[in-house]
Amino acid sequence: MKTIVILISGRGSNMEAIVRTCAAERWKARIAAVVSNRPDAAGLVFAQAHGIATAVVDHKAFAERDEFDAALADVVAGYAPDVVVLAGFMRILSPAFVKRFEGRLVNIHPSLLPAFTGLHTHQRAIAAGCKLTGATVHFVTTELDHGPIIAQAVEPVLPGDTEATLSARLLAREHVLYPLAVRWIVEDSLRVNDGIVTHLSGEPQLIL
Repeated sequence: MKTIVILISGRGSNMEAIVRTCAAERWKARIAAVVSNRPDAAGLVFAQAHGIATAVVDHKAFAERDEFDAALADVVAGYAPDVVVLAGFMRILSPAFVKRFEGRLVNIHPSLLPAFTGLHTHQRAIAAGCKLTGATVHFVTTELDHGPIIAQAVEPVLPGDTEATLSARLLAREHVLYPLAVRWIVEDSLRVNDGIVTHLSGEPQLIL
């Protein structure tokens, strides 16, 4: 039985998708806790309603980023997680935090990495005239929005798209992609070799 801890900063819609899929597909895993850096994060209410432990490590209570990251890492480690999932967690984590959970820390980014790292990905994709964009689930490394790619989903950029319309369509894709990738980790179905992730049974790692 694998233990999962999910980090959020707001509503945590990807967290919701993972919680629901874990239950529906009866993964050999449990969501041990949902942890937020914001006490008003709406996703905490969802987690509590589903019987999941919650914790808050308010970043505003710390003068230094490293102090916050150390406190957060201690809280997360207290649940002895096999997988730590960043689901709309809007803080850049320090190298010390990342290294503490290396190999079991995953993130989803709303672009086809390595394109459009950072913020405002949809706006930048539209401005660049991209015909396709997407989402990427990857293992987290100390380099922001980099790390071995587990799976990707693609979404067309349509004429007349705005940041809002494109974001809404892609978010629906994320809600399929992220639970799939986390399930693979739970099942020990992935191999990482020289920074390349492959599925041991050859399942497609691209959702079209």
